[in-house]
Amino acid sequence: MTLHPAVLERPVAGAFTGVLLDMDGTLVDSDAAVERSWRSWAGRWGADPDAVLAVMTGHPADATVRRVRPDLDETTIAAAARDHLEHEYTDLADVVAAPGARELIAHLEATFTPWAVVTSADTRLARARLAAAGLEFPVLVPRDMVAAGKPDPEGYLTAADLLGVRPADCLVVEDSAVGVAAGRAAGATVAGLRGVEADVAIGSLHDVVDLIAQEVTA
Repeated sequence: MTLHPAVLERPVAGAFTGVLLDMDGTLVDSDAAVERSWRSWAGRWGADPDAVLAVMTGHPADATVRRVRPDLDETTIAAAARDHLEHEYTDLADVVAAPGARELIAHLEATFTPWAVVTSADTRLARARLAAAGLEFPVLVPRDMVAAGKPDPEGYLTAADLLGVRPADCLVVEDSAVGVAAGRAAGATVAGLRGVEADVAIGSLHDVVDLIAQEVTA
């Protein structure tokens, strides 16, 4: 059952001591670049582009390739994923900050709220997209920093550990089912964007401000 902020069992303001944010589709609007790169890849690798777009959200490149081309061996899957990523690294023309991202980050910094970015992108792609969007971050946990990607909770558990906060005291913000599963498996409360079912329903990152501390505390 989806809970709305007003009916959370714990108090809303200051309820969370850490905020863990997904990147693509959550903190960064990269929709156009992602679709463009995957459609291009599908043409080169003989895959149905619509089928690719239907399964790629929240998954690292190799997992998407594996799902749409199960006939490929692991060596070829790795090569196909690298081919896709090489295009994503440089296709950043319309990668921008998501609505409310700058305001949320400013509030997190002003209230000294520990926060991190946890993404299925690798380090190079994550840094490139965050830079293109003009967003700075204190802690980044990309796909190549953990053994297993989402829906495994390792990324969120690692981020909480690096921040020195309990996963159970964190708010995870996600826009995909696999990301929600990862946050929940880590023991965090998950806020869902874009209509994805989660513990808290939010319309944009502006709504996250109401779920965290409102006063500056050291």
